[in-house]
Amino acid sequence: MTTLARKLSLWNYFALGFGTMVGTGWVVLMDDWLARGGPYGAMLGFAIGGMLLLPVGYVYGQWVKRLPDAAGEAAYAAQAFPPFVSYWTGWIMLLAYFIVCPWEAVAVGKLAAYLFPQIDKFEMYRVAGEPVFLPRVLLGAGITLFLAWLNFRGVRASATFQNWATSAVLGIFLLLVAVSGSVGHPANLLPHFSGVPWISVLLTLQIVPYFVTGFESVPKAAEESHRGFPPRDFFKAISMALLVGAGFYVLTVAATGYVVPWQGLLGKRFATAVAFEQATHTAWLSRVILMASLVGLLQCFNGNFVAATRMLFAFGRRGTIPGVFGSVHVEHQTPAIAIAAITAVTLMGLLLGDALLVPVTEVGSMAAAFGWLAACLSFSVVEKAAGQRSIAALGICVSLVLVLMKVLPGVPGHFSLAEWVALGVWLAIGLVLYRVARTA
Repeated sequence: MTTLARKLSLWNYFALGFGTMVGTGWVVLMDDWLARGGPYGAMLGFAIGGMLLLPVGYVYGQWVKRLPDAAGEAAYAAQAFPPFVSYWTGWIMLLAYFIVCPWEAVAVGKLAAYLFPQIDKFEMYRVAGEPVFLPRVLLGAGITLFLAWLNFRGVRASATFQNWATSAVLGIFLLLVAVSGSVGHPANLLPHFSGVPWISVLLTLQIVPYFVTGFESVPKAAEESHRGFPPRDFFKAISMALLVGAGFYVLTVAATGYVVPWQGLLGKRFATAVAFEQATHTAWLSRVILMASLVGLLQCFNGNFVAATRMLFAFGRRGTIPGVFGSVHVEHQTPAIAIAAITAVTLMGLLLGDALLVPVTEVGSMAAAFGWLAACLSFSVVEKAAGQRSIAALGICVSLVLVLMKVLPGVPGHFSLAEWVALGVWLAIGLVLYRVARTA
């Protein structure tokens, strides 16, 4: 049996796209965003990135109407290029989703340790100088297993959880914007940039793909739409997720930089929570932010888990990796083996601890941008209408620039050795699975 349950609505797809995009980075990494660009540089980076990706979102909307396949970019590339190219396109894009899972599993321990410092005990070992604590690992493992169970039980359970989490995050976000507007001051935003303005924006743009990856997760669950779902609504969900997600980041940076002088937040853990606690002189709002961050973490973890498992399932069904990954549980109609595989590798990544966080961000950015590039390039090859091809060309240009910013050594913020190693390991795993499937 290789047919998935058909349960999802427009709001489910929006919650999937937005939730896959918005996790806990707006709290955990706010100090890094401000260090890269300053408030204006970070806001412009996310705003420009969101707008520039609209053509990419349009291309995905067109693709999913024509080809609702969980393989996503691999299926699109197969329409224009040889199978080998199609496989590697999908395998690299899978990295963009999968790599978020151990990231979030690690981040939940980091967040919990801020709320409850006593769990930072029983250090097991260190990775790149960062300690790995047993309670953090156990907490991350517990969350991972819970989401795996939720997804195994059925897509409806996963979608219901995603709807609730998205509504909660958006509600608390609106509260923060209101508080910032009432207690903040424009002088706190000075200086507007962390350095030279264009470099400040560029350094933020480099990480935008990682933090807005998610709008294109909608097609990965396209086979699970409810019967009668209008195909045009896929693009509605994609565009809503992209615009609301980018706007969320822009306004969160603005709200944080507006309440206190932003330079005082550099190097602070959970800078967003720290900023609002300092501005309001109360701890309750900081706790609310951290709880919202935890909910955001879970929704992002769940959304990327859904996308990653559906892609892995689709590869197994297509025969590009061992076919066992393409099996579906008879009762729950979920990709049980793919879920088990992503769970297992996430648990292994969790053991790397905090040293995983920054390299994962950089590698995930490149992988996402590469997938967008492949989708737009494939669309431009198969599409005949000049207007549609022009939109695809815009998407190609944007995606190519984002890829080159990470891989060209002369560009500030390019890949380090650790990031090249992480990418190389992933490609090696893909090669092994591909060859196993070919010889089976």
